[in-house]
This record gives sequence, C-alpha cells and structure tokens, in this order.
Amino acid sequence: MALPKRRKSQSRTRTRRAHDALAAPGVGKCAECGEPKMPHRLCSSCGSYKGRSVIKLDED
Repeated sequence: MALPKRRKSQSRTRTRRAHDALAAPGVGKCAECGEPKMPHRLCSSCGSYKGRSVIKLDED
C-alpha cells in the first residue's frame, strides 16, 4: 500500500477544507400563503405546489 512521502502542510489541508463548510438551505416563500418553504417542495401550511392546490389540509 502506498504511503505519502512528505507530510501535507497546514495550508494545503486548510485550502482543501475551505469548500467543506455547510451552506444554509435555500428557503423561499409560498406564492399562495407567503409562508417559508423549501424549493421544489409542497407547502406544508396550505398544501399548494406551483400555484395550484395539490392536497387539502384540515384546518383544526
């Protein structure tokens, strides 16, 4: 099994890890009710997707 000949420097390691940070999820708002929702997902408060009602939610 191959082994590294030289130790990797901290700057090389940190440069590689610069892209590993977590990004905040993209949150948009629903066109119908204005509640925040994830993109390409059904709105959990009104049940609509792309401007049309997909499921009926019970309003209790």
